[in-house]
Amino acid sequence: MTDRVYPAAKPSGLNPPPQALNGSAFPPPKSQFYNPNRQPYRPTPKPSRRRRSCCHRTCICCIWFTIFILALILLAAIAGGVVWVLYRPQRPSFSVSSLKFSTFNLSSSDSLNSRLDLSVTARNPNKKLVFFYDPISIDVSSQGVDIGNGTFPALVHGAKNSTTLKTIISTGGPRVLDSDSANSLRSDLKKKNRLPLEIRLETNVKVKLGSLKTNKVGIRVFCDGIDASIPKGNSTVTAYSGSSSAPNCHVKLRIKIWKFQF
Repeated sequence: MTDRVYPAAKPSGLNPPPQALNGSAFPPPKSQFYNPNRQPYRPTPKPSRRRRSCCHRTCICCIWFTIFILALILLAAIAGGVVWVLYRPQRPSFSVSSLKFSTFNLSSSDSLNSRLDLSVTARNPNKKLVFFYDPISIDVSSQGVDIGNGTFPALVHGAKNSTTLKTIISTGGPRVLDSDSANSLRSDLKKKNRLPLEIRLETNVKVKLGSLKTNKVGIRVFCDGIDASIPKGNSTVTAYSGSSSAPNCHVKLRIKIWKFQF
């Protein structure tokens, strides 16, 4: 049997397909469209519900805390107004009744030995307030130079009451001064045998309003304008008496908030 030979198919009159020209397949595979410099697509993550709920709770807590603080301030203002209307609180006042030097000796070696008797009158002008004083420390100085120290005992100061406090102020024996302080004292003594004195009192006090007692509050009293006579030798001189022009005594409260003091 003889084999039949089939003629090849005739090409059509159209142009040959592109793959016949370059030997590649058409259409090109998807890998040929990939741009290596293009950023890969990353879908944006949706916000977490847990994070949103935490922020919401934090905002609510801040709002309620602010309302709480404002309410406390308002209540404190109302309470202060009620106390002012009912009690009309006033600060206590202090004045120097007398001051008498028994010893004042400034040696050539800049050693100071002084002793003086001090009387201070404390007044409580309030009708319904009672003051409870801790022991009161006293410092007497002249233009920044320490003249002597002392204390008043603790005191319960009743309403509408005046009390005279007496104590002895001294250097506690000879005290060596620096040359500038000693020369300053000598200069004042040579001019008129008198010294300008300042007295500072410092203590803590509680206030009783009816059956209520407050916490302790610091109080500081500063008296200046005292022109004191200084004795010669062993004589005793009344440096100041209440009949003279009264010195100015300023009372200041020392309020402490955390570590800050005002």
